[in-house]
Amino acid sequence: MTSLVDVTTLAHVLRRAAQTEILPRFRRLGSDDIRAKSEATDLVTEADERAERMIKAEVSRLWPEALFIGEESVAADPSLLKKLQDADLAIIVDPVDGTFNFAAGIPAFGVMASVVSKGETVAGIIFDPMGDDWVLAERGSGAWLRRPDGETLRLNVAPSVPLEELVGMAATGFLPKEKRAEIMGNLAKVRYTTCYRCAAHEYRTLAGGYVHYLMYNKLMPWDHLAGALISAESGAYVRRFDGSPYLPHHLDGGLLVAVDKDTWELLRREVFTL
Repeated sequence: MTSLVDVTTLAHVLRRAAQTEILPRFRRLGSDDIRAKSEATDLVTEADERAERMIKAEVSRLWPEALFIGEESVAADPSLLKKLQDADLAIIVDPVDGTFNFAAGIPAFGVMASVVSKGETVAGIIFDPMGDDWVLAERGSGAWLRRPDGETLRLNVAPSVPLEELVGMAATGFLPKEKRAEIMGNLAKVRYTTCYRCAAHEYRTLAGGYVHYLMYNKLMPWDHLAGALISAESGAYVRRFDGSPYLPHHLDGGLLVAVDKDTWELLRREVFTL
C-alpha cells in the first residue's frame, strides 16, 4: 500500500528536528528545561516541545490536509485524540520517545511518526538520532532499515524458540497492581525480560530479529502505532490481549507482540495472564 504521505520526506523531517532541536540539547538540559507531567517519571523537556513545534510546522506546510497529533499537542488539548478515529488523514508524532532516558543522559531515545488513513495505520517511522538511521514501513511493503546514504536492509523477526528460551521486553510498570506480581512471577518462565523505557528502540530491536516479544499495557498512539506496523511488516503477530487487532483509536486493552502466532498464544497463556 502506498501512503498518502511521502514516507521518505516525513522521515527526513524527523531527522532535521532531531539534528536541530534534540541532539544539541542532549546532556545539556538545564533544570528549568525538564518538567514532570503526570508523575515524577513522566517527563517533558524543552527538546520535546521544540522538536514537536518544528515537525508540526513542516507537516502543516507539506500536508495541510492532515490532522496533526503530537504527544505534547495532546497534553495541551486532549480533545485532539477524539478526532483520530474519523480523520481521513492523520500524522501522529512522538518528538522524543524515551524522554526519561533523554533527560537522564541515556542514549536510548527516538523520534516516531505514523500515518493513519481512515482508521488504519498505513505507515510508520522510527528515527534513531544517535545512530542516524530509520526503521520504517508502509503497509504491505515490509519493514526496512534505511540510512541517510540510501543503504537499505529488509528486517525480519527472529525464529520462534521454546518458552524457556524466549527473550523480550515487558513494560510491567503499567500493569494493574493486583496482577503485577503474578505477571512478574510468570516472567521467570522465559529466558530473559527487560525494558528500555523507550518503545522506539524496543520495536526496532524486535523488528531487527534480536528479541521474541514485547508487552505493553498503556496504549497511546504516538508510542505504538509506528512500532506495531513495523513489527507486523517484519513478520510479527501483533494483537491486544483479547486477541483483537490493534487499531489507531485504541487506548486500552494492552498489546502483545510476538514473532509468530504460536509464540503469542504461548506467552498469553503462560505469562501474560491478564
